[in-house]
Amino acid sequence: MNKQSNTYTIIYIIILVVVVGTALAATSLALRDRQQENINADKMSQILAAALITPDKGAIVEEFGKYITDQYVVNAQGDKIDGVKAFDVNVAEESKKPDDRRELPVFVCTTADGAVKYIVPVYGAGLWGPIWGYVAFDADGSTIYGAYFAHQGETPGLGAEIEKPAFSNQFEGKQVFKDGRFRPIAVVKAGQLPLDGEDYVNGISGGTITSKGVGSMLDNCLTPYKRFLQSLAESAQE
Repeated sequence: MNKQSNTYTIIYIIILVVVVGTALAATSLALRDRQQENINADKMSQILAAALITPDKGAIVEEFGKYITDQYVVNAQGDKIDGVKAFDVNVAEESKKPDDRRELPVFVCTTADGAVKYIVPVYGAGLWGPIWGYVAFDADGSTIYGAYFAHQGETPGLGAEIEKPAFSNQFEGKQVFKDGRFRPIAVVKAGQLPLDGEDYVNGISGGTITSKGVGSMLDNCLTPYKRFLQSLAESAQE
């Protein structure tokens, strides 16, 4: 065949595309398990971070198994849902559903001193993309023990600051039940106060939309846990 002909060029390109495509597909399949392991480990690390636990990179899975002593899914009535794994729940999809149709994951963490914390996921929208995180509660069902937040594409130095301890540390010790009412933590501009008397944290300076997104995320994702958290409070008083 004439190597200078158009036919030869077309056949050569087709073969090259097939060979390269096959190689890429084979590589993707070979790495799929490893990629999923990395995704799972990152999620485990974020859950632990809400409980103020920071394991070494190579010990995330081990530490998760050590500190997360139980996990389950509840509904908006606070009742456990059988047959659903908390770790596998797609929180992004659940956050779009009405409260009474959601599957709500709960991760139970037993810290080094034996204290029990209840970690729940949150998911919402920032300025440029999704934001998410985890909030850890004390056994009283009201006091926040720790929080972790992350984002996909918020502006560095502005909205992206939600992932920094300077922001998340503000949540420690805040209460979601005040005067007998459930009120998710408000995120307000520095110097301002929330209108309804709920506990609050200062938003990110220059990151107004992202800060509002965090506030809306907490309201949307924590409210369905109200009855579950109430049940924790009742158990703590017994």
